[in-house]
Amino acid sequence: MKDVLEEIVAHKRIEVAEQKEQMSPRQLYAEVERMMAGGVTKRSLSQSLVQDDYGIIAEFKRKSPSKGWIKEEGKPEVIPPAYEKAGAAALSILTDEKYFGGCMDFVRKARPLVNRPILRKDFIIDEYQLFQARQIGADAVLLIAADLTKEEVRSLTATAHELQLEVLLELHAEHELDYADISVDAIGVNNRNLGTFVTDVQNSFRLAARLPQDRVLVSESGISNLETIRLLRQAGYRGFLIGETFMKAPDPGQALKEFISLLTH
Repeated sequence: MKDVLEEIVAHKRIEVAEQKEQMSPRQLYAEVERMMAGGVTKRSLSQSLVQDDYGIIAEFKRKSPSKGWIKEEGKPEVIPPAYEKAGAAALSILTDEKYFGGCMDFVRKARPLVNRPILRKDFIIDEYQLFQARQIGADAVLLIAADLTKEEVRSLTATAHELQLEVLLELHAEHELDYADISVDAIGVNNRNLGTFVTDVQNSFRLAARLPQDRVLVSESGISNLETIRLLRQAGYRGFLIGETFMKAPDPGQALKEFISLLTH
């Protein structure tokens, strides 16, 4: 079986190189510097998860490599605001186009319509993408241990913090646990293997006891069961990134509202 993550990252390197030709790093960095000089509204993903009763990071995800189109007609002006109204603690918006049907404009369009923190969900391999995240109005970025060295994660995290972006560091396997000593804002455990896209929510339970309990812990992918969330909270998780469960419903915002309503009982 081919490694999907390797394929995605190889394409991402080409994509970022093309983006740098359209807008040079110098131009982008100068634009972000001007923007930040005017003041940046700081929304904390980690604090929002800790302070919220449910900690749902509701994801706007139109497509996946394993499922194909989930909701091709989904609009960023409609679904993220509906998520916020339904009680999401934070929002995740996919910006990868080729594999997930996203784009950076989705964050730009959603940003003025919501007050919750927005996570730019993509395959970040270059600091250029961090400046893009700040430019489009994201509050946090995802860094994936499986496609970055420990030094790259440390360097990208430092740059993200300079840009007042929080970092959600995603781990999947035991051999990535040594990344957990980097000063990120939250640590996520992906229950989906990014090489094969096989999902197993037990992955979060397996790694829970070995993660630093002074960090905000997030369980990602494959969560659709209310009892699973209760058990994950007992294991130390405060955030739950859920996308397909809501996106495949006719009305994702209503699906989240009903999910949270069931959690309260």
